[in-house]
Amino acid sequence: MSDPKSIKQTVNLLKKYGYQLLFLVLLTACSHSPRQLQIKDHSMSFDAGAIISSELKKAITFDDLLRDLRSVRVVYVGEQHTNPEHHAVQLRILEHLFLQEPHLVVGMEMFDRTYQPILDQWSAAALTTQQFIEKVHWYANWKYDFEFYADILTFIKDHHIPLIALNVPSDIPAKIAVGGPENLRPWEKEFLPEAIHTSNPLHRAYIQNIFNFHQIRGRENFEYFYAAQSVWEDAMAQSIADHIGNSTMLVFAGNGHIIQKFGIPDRAKTLSGASYKTVMPVSAGIESNFIDADYLWVTSP
Repeated sequence: MSDPKSIKQTVNLLKKYGYQLLFLVLLTACSHSPRQLQIKDHSMSFDAGAIISSELKKAITFDDLLRDLRSVRVVYVGEQHTNPEHHAVQLRILEHLFLQEPHLVVGMEMFDRTYQPILDQWSAAALTTQQFIEKVHWYANWKYDFEFYADILTFIKDHHIPLIALNVPSDIPAKIAVGGPENLRPWEKEFLPEAIHTSNPLHRAYIQNIFNFHQIRGRENFEYFYAAQSVWEDAMAQSIADHIGNSTMLVFAGNGHIIQKFGIPDRAKTLSGASYKTVMPVSAGIESNFIDADYLWVTSP
């Protein structure tokens, strides 16, 4: 079933990315998934490597993408957190945007606002990688393998790009999900955004599907669960509005926070008035939708 070369490649993947990625690789190999992205409700499919304009409903060049991204103030690039190809997409956009936008600012979901002084030290190249990992408590907070983000963060450090923490401490949404925002302690409520928006029916339906699929003990109250998600989105949107100034901001966040724009993007637009575009990396072999993002970047299965 497997030749020596494929076995060696599997072992190398295991060493570099761990068992989670290896499981995904093996699952893909065994299922013989189609190697194209299917577009829902359209008889259209695209190969890995394609950059799809949802407005034009066709593949475009990277230069075309970059030209459009330069016309807006905020660029959102999503990710599946453990997909190396998604991070490669983020890095490529970061490198090229920085060449043309020297006052670029980067905002990342992966850090909460209490760590902003540490991020400032990183952007000033005042920390080693190991010091940074320890000071931001990477493996206590974000937990995913640092290597997924190492190239992005190194580029930020080497070019002294301002790095902005977008998130709230991870225990805040978790506590809201089990007890609602009113039961936070006084100092925890200080992390809440100025407004919590829970009236968007499309966003509510999206979160309802997640809630129905992931039943977790202690989180049976959907209104609490939805309030937690909305706090997450509104807080990151507020961080973007507070830090964009006169700059262009490149935002890295999970696909779930930018899909159909009702998470962070539309909320940040309401707060800041800044124009934006969304780029969502998606894997070939699945089905996506033109409404999911301004641009769909197809990666390997």
